[in-house]
Amino acid sequence: MKRASAARHLVAATALGLVLASAPAATAATAVTEAAGTSHAVASTNARVKVTVTVKGPDGLLFKGKVRTRGHDVTTATGGTHRCDGTNGGAHASAVPTPTAALDDAARKHHFTWDGTWYASFDDFSVDTIKNVNGGSVAYWNIAVNGVSTPVGGCQFELEAGDKVAFTWTAF
Repeated sequence: MKRASAARHLVAATALGLVLASAPAATAATAVTEAAGTSHAVASTNARVKVTVTVKGPDGLLFKGKVRTRGHDVTTATGGTHRCDGTNGGAHASAVPTPTAALDDAARKHHFTWDGTWYASFDDFSVDTIKNVNGGSVAYWNIAVNGVSTPVGGCQFELEAGDKVAFTWTAF
C-alpha cells in the first residue's frame, strides 16, 4: 500500500513539474493553486500601458511612435475578428496588453494599414502586411520586445509600460 501511494505521489509530482516547466508563470501559479485544492480569482492586468512601436521594412523605417494599448479584439481583412489579449493559447489567465494589439492601436491612431492571417491552431495572428509591405515567400514580420524576438505569438506576449515593440521585415 505504501509503495502504491508513493508511486502516485511521484507521478503527480512529475506531472506538476512538467506543467510548471512548460506553462507561463500565470498559468503555473493557477496550476499550483489548483493542485493544492484551492482556487482564487486572478486580478485583471489589462490596464493600458504606453509603449513605443517601431515598424522597419526592407527599405528602412516605416513607422515609429508611442501608443497606449491594452489587449483587445483585433480585426484584419484576411483573418477576421479574434481576441488578442494574452489569453490566447492559455498564455495568461487574464487579459494583458500584447504586441499585435499595440500594432493595431498604432495603425488606427496613425492611419496606416496592416493585415494578418488568423491561425486557429496557434490561437494567434501571423502579421503578413504592414503599410502595404508584404513579406510574401521571401520574408516575414518578426516581432521583438526590447530587442528580443518574442518566444510566442503577438497576441500571447505580455507588454509592460515602457516596452519597445518592433515589427521588422526579416528575410528567410
